[in-house]
Amino acid sequence: MIDTPVIVHTHRQPTAVIHLTIPRDQIQVVMGPAIQEVMGVVGAEGIIPQDALFAYHLTMSPDVFDFEVGVPVAELIAPNGRVIPSHLPAAKAARTVYHGPYEGLAEAWGKFDQWVADNGYEPVGDLWEVYQAGPETGDDSSKWRTELNRPVK
Repeated sequence: MIDTPVIVHTHRQPTAVIHLTIPRDQIQVVMGPAIQEVMGVVGAEGIIPQDALFAYHLTMSPDVFDFEVGVPVAELIAPNGRVIPSHLPAAKAARTVYHGPYEGLAEAWGKFDQWVADNGYEPVGDLWEVYQAGPETGDDSSKWRTELNRPVK
């Protein structure tokens, strides 16, 4: 389900994003159109994404997601409608890759967080997912890959 986690040191990465604060149960309704909007603006401006789509969760509660959805870019973009410049942080982070459908992400995060705790790391603040391979790669969801990143002390 998840690869053996590793500790990495990330670098601050400019991004083009839409910031959303939504009820948790609206994620499947909101995410697709937001991705299309970001990619439309990036494409129209001739910007080449530097990596895969991601969701950067600033805060999470049982009822609300406060997050950015977007793509890494080479340099900060000018705001365009809801698409704004942002960044992924420079951080010491635990990282793994989950293999499977998006419906299994909650369980994957649970196993990943257990590894973080079992290995003596303390999570700090935010987290992000990078959608390395998803529905655009085919219908076999067992081949989908989502990178999970959890900053730690």
